[in-house]
Amino acid sequence: MGYNFAREVDKYAEAHPEKLAVLCVDAQGQPHRLHYGELALRTGRLANGLSRIGLKRQDRVLVLLPRGIEPYVVYLALLKLGATIMPGSEMLRAADVRYRVQHAKARAVIVHHSLVGVVDEIRAECPSLEYFFVVGGEQEVPGWTPVSAALDVASVADFIADTEDTDVAFLSYTSGTTGGPKGVIHTYDWPREHLRVAGTHWFDAHEDDLAWATAGPGWAKWVWSPFVSVLGNGATGFVYQGRFQPEVFLSLLDQYPISLLCATPTEYRLMAKVPDLDRYHLHLRSACSAGEPLNREVIDTFRRQFGITVRDGYGQTENTLLVGTFQGLEVRPGSMGKPFPGTPVAIVDDEGHELPAGEVGHIAVHRSFPALFKGYLDDPERTARAFRGDWYITGDKGRMDEDGYVWFEGRADDIIISAGYTIGPFEVEDALVKHPKVAECAVVASPDDERGHIVKAFVVLRNPADAEDPGLVSELQEHVKQVTAPYKYPRAIEFVESLPKTTSGKIRRVELRQLEEERYRARKAGSP
Repeated sequence: MGYNFAREVDKYAEAHPEKLAVLCVDAQGQPHRLHYGELALRTGRLANGLSRIGLKRQDRVLVLLPRGIEPYVVYLALLKLGATIMPGSEMLRAADVRYRVQHAKARAVIVHHSLVGVVDEIRAECPSLEYFFVVGGEQEVPGWTPVSAALDVASVADFIADTEDTDVAFLSYTSGTTGGPKGVIHTYDWPREHLRVAGTHWFDAHEDDLAWATAGPGWAKWVWSPFVSVLGNGATGFVYQGRFQPEVFLSLLDQYPISLLCATPTEYRLMAKVPDLDRYHLHLRSACSAGEPLNREVIDTFRRQFGITVRDGYGQTENTLLVGTFQGLEVRPGSMGKPFPGTPVAIVDDEGHELPAGEVGHIAVHRSFPALFKGYLDDPERTARAFRGDWYITGDKGRMDEDGYVWFEGRADDIIISAGYTIGPFEVEDALVKHPKVAECAVVASPDDERGHIVKAFVVLRNPADAEDPGLVSELQEHVKQVTAPYKYPRAIEFVESLPKTTSGKIRRVELRQLEEERYRARKAGSP
């Protein structure tokens, strides 16, 4: 019998049944609570019920749920069942869902009631799907089984399957530079390795913490922090179901005794810009940031206003935290910190040879790292391309100084990281060219003060005269939002006569990326 994270949570719940596991505040400000004892009971009953209905160990289940208490229950129940969880954002559109289901041959979906229509739109094209479970909603939906009904079926509360460390626990999809998203494989022993480093020495959750990690379900970062790092350390997770507004976030940090915060750099940047920060009294003892490098100005503002140092961290869907400013480590603003002792991270050249201190190269982690992914689903070629010898290449460039601190230098490929979201240019380009007025396009990252980068599209129109239409930009943006997840839409669009290409006809996005960087530097140099 291998490691199962759900079993570890059950052990804690048995010893501390009255301990608060999740405090969820809805968009109207009403709190909802779930204790560890109830969490163990509900997840055991749901796992047993799903088993009785027909789901079994290693079945792949796509989960589309917004922030709330239910993701904790559903994820733990699926781990107790021994299933493979496919995290999915509630922002996914029908085409995104179809791709994931067909690629993974998912057998079941568990979705929020507001997303039933998205799945129904493509269910006829997904013959692997046999089970459809809906969470919430006041009315029965034809063809869907309420999760509450699965709970009612259960008669045994302590159901948990015998899983092996090599069973697939999480199949997370992450954007690539070409083609559809990649299915990243993590096995049942991954949470143990994640807790050993990131969940303890970086996220730093303690039993007496009310910990707020702002990531939403559907992202690897939710599995990292709100789920594994909180429950794995016996802390209480804080959840806010409303949309991000910097003043609201600061008010919640003032109102509730939140002692640990993990947010994106964009959220920190916007909170730091709120006027009259003196009116907010935060209870934080620790704060960390991940998703992209954090500005020195933001670190200085939080240190000055709230007496807290925001600690940076770096990792990916394919691994866990690789580099971070761990508790007790000197903060060097601008640096992501150091690899945790024993974590085999290096800066390597294109052939996979380690580079000396100060030289810029690929940020890489050795294939022996236990928390490294087990490959991309059914894609050995993509998996092989991710390695240079024994080193997994992250796709980010950086340098390591004489003291072992890692400094981010930029992306080595065309992936766009905007406000913490990882966006592949292909997905946006594919959506744009479906518009009848678009002949071809190229999508790149454009520097932005608040989001780090935004998605920018260079578009060649079928009829150049259409560029004079003042409503075309917003029309194209709305089109992308309808075709794919709305967070991917291009916030800037520039109409051009042609795109830079190689002699073989391949678009050179690197030239457009460099152009945007030069324009950004020129704007900053000209600003007062």
